[in-house]
Amino acid sequence: MSIALFKTLVAISEYGSFSAAASHICISHAAVGQQMRRLEEKLQVALFDRSERTPRLNQLGIALVPKAKAIIHGYDTVLDDLTGDAQFIGELTIGAVPSTIRSLIPLSVKKLVANYADLHIRVVPGLSDDLFDQVKRGGIDAALMSEPNSLDGNLRWFPIAEEELVLLTSPEVKMDDPMQILRELPYIRHTRRAAVGVLVDQWLLKNDVSVREAMVMESIETVSSMVSHNLGVSIVPNLCFPDSTFRKMRKIRLGPNTYTRVLGILTRSDCSKIRLVDRFRMQIETTCNHSTAI
Repeated sequence: MSIALFKTLVAISEYGSFSAAASHICISHAAVGQQMRRLEEKLQVALFDRSERTPRLNQLGIALVPKAKAIIHGYDTVLDDLTGDAQFIGELTIGAVPSTIRSLIPLSVKKLVANYADLHIRVVPGLSDDLFDQVKRGGIDAALMSEPNSLDGNLRWFPIAEEELVLLTSPEVKMDDPMQILRELPYIRHTRRAAVGVLVDQWLLKNDVSVREAMVMESIETVSSMVSHNLGVSIVPNLCFPDSTFRKMRKIRLGPNTYTRVLGILTRSDCSKIRLVDRFRMQIETTCNHSTAI
């Protein structure tokens, strides 16, 4: 019996439908249905209630999911502790906030796969809150993201870097006083769905700073793009590994009472690929340290 059948079953339980599972595991909706028919035939039981248009796991199917996860875990770790680097094979699915996608993630992934030719890494971009949910339900193995507000007992957090909030402007802005700049120039705000957006809004509120909002963007990357064209200014974390656009812009310190974003790796205690996650974390740290040195 193929391990893929159990992985598809788990994906359906986590994402709620055949179509959502198909999108996540990159196969067709029809293939998901065929796999589940095959699993039911192998086990000689019905796992889904098909009385409605959308099939739903029945009680037996729901009860099978934890056992399927245990089978997958055993399969993924079958060579652990038996041979040296045998655990550094297979696929690792990593979530990443947009500010790390253009430089930090690709450079780290490139160096890691150069050392482990049989390792395949899939990167899923997203905001920190969305990535938190995906890690928690097992949709991804780990995420490079902002520090979550709270953790339950099954989650592990590894801080990587502290990024101080700074005022970001284009080189065309010649003023040096951050408060004057914030008062006089258009402001590009982060969406409040993003952890950075919440952090920046807290700083603005605490320091009683009113801004003239010009636009709202979804990520630090898109904020930086707008600022680079002198369409406004913004408050952002001083990225630990910036891309070329970010490097060229002015970063003005906000003073002693600024906040910091903590960037790190979130994973689960029961993640079957924890050694891969640890090696990925070490590579991220190495890349960040190299950025600091140059």
